[in-house]
Amino acid sequence: MTAAADHLVKQEDPPSEGLTALGEYVKDYLGRVRGGELGSLPALAGLIVITAVFALVHQGFLSAYNFEALVIQAAPIIVMAMGLVFVLLLGEIDLSAGTTGGLCSAITAVLILRHGLAWWLALVVGLAVGVLIGFGMGWLRARVGIPSFVITLATFLAFQGITLILIGGQGSVILPDNSPLIKLENSFVPIWLGWTLLVLVVAGYAAIKINDAAGRRRSGLSRPPYTVIAAKVVVLALLGTAFTYEMGVNRNLTVNAFFSNKAQGMPWVVVLLVIMFAVWNFVLSRTRYGRHVYAVGGNEEASRRAGVVVSRIRISVFVICSGMAAISGLVAASLLQSVQSNAGAGNTLLLAVGAAVIGGTSLFGGHGRIIDAVLGGLVVAVIINGMSDLIQGANSAGYEWVVTGAVLLLAAGFDAVVRRARSR
Repeated sequence: MTAAADHLVKQEDPPSEGLTALGEYVKDYLGRVRGGELGSLPALAGLIVITAVFALVHQGFLSAYNFEALVIQAAPIIVMAMGLVFVLLLGEIDLSAGTTGGLCSAITAVLILRHGLAWWLALVVGLAVGVLIGFGMGWLRARVGIPSFVITLATFLAFQGITLILIGGQGSVILPDNSPLIKLENSFVPIWLGWTLLVLVVAGYAAIKINDAAGRRRSGLSRPPYTVIAAKVVVLALLGTAFTYEMGVNRNLTVNAFFSNKAQGMPWVVVLLVIMFAVWNFVLSRTRYGRHVYAVGGNEEASRRAGVVVSRIRISVFVICSGMAAISGLVAASLLQSVQSNAGAGNTLLLAVGAAVIGGTSLFGGHGRIIDAVLGGLVVAVIINGMSDLIQGANSAGYEWVVTGAVLLLAAGFDAVVRRARSR
């Protein structure tokens, strides 16, 4: 560390050294990028580029109506991808996350409609089933030693069959109009509450960053300049303001007879996404458990010798993944206002895995963050939404999947290249 950097970490930045501190930070950041530590930068750049392209070719792509459509379409993918990040961090895979979500949503719907159970109790049962499924798969992987690919492939097939049996020959179960579950994706936060939440999020982010920087300075560690922190806070505030303002526009949607046709404010699912992001980001980045997850994903044997109970960590990530898959299934049911007999099958899992990988989570374990799921989920949703308007006709869906698959392959190949750069 240079003398200038030593001086920066021991006392407040003097005005004459502000540019020096910023220059040192930029130099260090570029060095990490050249070393392969790109994080979510490619996903963020890709999101900006594809959004700009679709905005140019579609006049209404940046409209409030389309913003809302993007958010509610991306929500189930993002929720499932958040859970998959934990499994991928250990170099494992959960092929049954999609059908787990479908099964849990089917159980919840059947309990409400056919057995008259209170909606909140049926919700608890559905989530509990997801947690138990995750525990069972984690136990088989950690204690019995069956590869996660085999376990989750078997459960992927089995859960499809169980869901089909539960739904029966009806093909779907329609949720009641007055169900609070439907409101999650189809009703909106009051405008004043949306602005309040934005202020709380920005203020909380700024407080965390400033506190971290102050703590690193007291410990004699390098830290980002306050100018960089201020720039990040301003960017977050501007993006949040633009989104909240756009969501305040009346989209004049008629959802159904139960809800008002005045659609103003962000969907309630946005609040759910913010809460889950804050919780899981805290768990991974600021707890001992999170450090153990990264340690096991990076080097299992070294973690075991350091005293980490690897089997417990492995079981826990499957529990988290299946629990989040259950929530994702319920969010999807809210979006569709029903549970289909094929719920969670098809491309559900592939989109969620693709979101995590596109966002920057490594398929080989040890590298990934919760923000990867959010950015990757938005990239996937933007591609699907934009392509559906760009390409019309009988084969439009085929082209959408081809483009999405190409982006996923590109992200996986990029991950492999970056991994080789790190090893060198």
